[in-house]
Amino acid sequence: MTEPTDFSIRDLRRQFADKSLSPSEYWLALETHIEAWEPTIAALYAYDPEDARKQAAASTERWAKGAPLGTLDGIPVTLKELIATKGQPVPLGTAAVELIPAAEDAPIAARMREDGAVIFAKTTCPDYGMLSSGLSSFHKLSRNPWDPSQNPGGSSAGASAAAAAGYGPLHIGTDIGGSIRLPAGWTGIFGFKPSNGRIPIDPYYLGRCAGPMTRTVEDAAFSMATLSRPDWRDSTSLQPNGIDWTDLDIDVRGMKIGLMLDAGCGLPVEDEIRDAVAAAAKRFEEAGAIIVDVAPVLTRQMLDGLDTFWRARFWGDMTALSEERRNSILPYIYSWAKGGAEISGVDAVRGFNQTYEMRKSCAKLFAEVDAVLSPTNPIVSYPAEWASPTNDPARPFEHIAFTVPWNMSEQPAASINCGFSRSGMPIGMQIVGPRFDDMLVLRLSKVFEDWSGGVTNWPKRPA
Repeated sequence: MTEPTDFSIRDLRRQFADKSLSPSEYWLALETHIEAWEPTIAALYAYDPEDARKQAAASTERWAKGAPLGTLDGIPVTLKELIATKGQPVPLGTAAVELIPAAEDAPIAARMREDGAVIFAKTTCPDYGMLSSGLSSFHKLSRNPWDPSQNPGGSSAGASAAAAAGYGPLHIGTDIGGSIRLPAGWTGIFGFKPSNGRIPIDPYYLGRCAGPMTRTVEDAAFSMATLSRPDWRDSTSLQPNGIDWTDLDIDVRGMKIGLMLDAGCGLPVEDEIRDAVAAAAKRFEEAGAIIVDVAPVLTRQMLDGLDTFWRARFWGDMTALSEERRNSILPYIYSWAKGGAEISGVDAVRGFNQTYEMRKSCAKLFAEVDAVLSPTNPIVSYPAEWASPTNDPARPFEHIAFTVPWNMSEQPAASINCGFSRSGMPIGMQIVGPRFDDMLVLRLSKVFEDWSGGVTNWPKRPA
């Protein structure tokens, strides 16, 4: 028997419309579910069930009148802590930030409110969103619902944990180098990073974008009509689109799809992951796609250049803090960023220029293929208490080699579950499409989900 907490957005909208379930009734069931899970996985920040009840009650009245505000009216949603909501502080995952209430909603929060979604919490992230971990100097340690001794990944750590644990159908994360896809891979959910500018963000930063984190492809697609509405605060925001985001049918026959099993640098891919992704590629081949092995798009010089630039950039921000506040930053992040103190302006620019090299490398590959399949993560899992898969601030980005190039090339990419390890942990496959062809990534993801049957054995809430 399906629990209310397992309902999809489509299920909920149908039941809200025929009055077999109200937004208030659904929220109360979800509230009980969250209360059972949250002490174990600590996915939430600024959780406000009382306000959620008020929002759900208002939505219930609108549905009773047959006048919902939008497609997400009454749908509970979480937003990553970095996404500002009016009146709430944005700690950026770190104890170093002064807790000043945000003056206004960021674009994503504004779109959600316009559609009547029930924003019931923010989700946790590590300091400045610069770790692939649930570890933070401000938030409680977030854990992976599949095995709480393991890490949910990051930086959208709480969002991935919340989605895997069934805290409602929709969670919004952000991604600058893999922060949606990496945790999605480690928690078995679907994480979608659209083309940069497709979902407006504020503040903007090189490579930064936002996207849905859900249990199914359709739930992510359903949210895109709301999330993709333009906002003047993001100068990269794309024009209004007439895309039917729920038109997910595709015939892959004749498509040329690249299979990338070597990232070019970083941590080596574990055998279980390589085998799972290769088997998934075989499904596409059996359906008529042409699978070709492709070389990496990333080099050690590119990854190290990005590391140099990011260290310099973050150290510049940290020098504006008092010594007391700097000392409250997670030691791993502080140690990493402090290396920026020795980086010259010339070297920082040279590091930044490697982002253009990534972009060129990605464009060259997509002149030859229609899409790319790869592992999302190179390793199956790592301890919850670790700051990163290496747990070494001198080697902070060894795990992002499959994901970060597509941020710099601004191409859409997703992570979808393609199997489980012998230890029972999820394995993610990344699907990448050409710039602006977000629908191709969603359609390829949906057809694979249909072939595989998707994840059906989600973690059960603690008794």
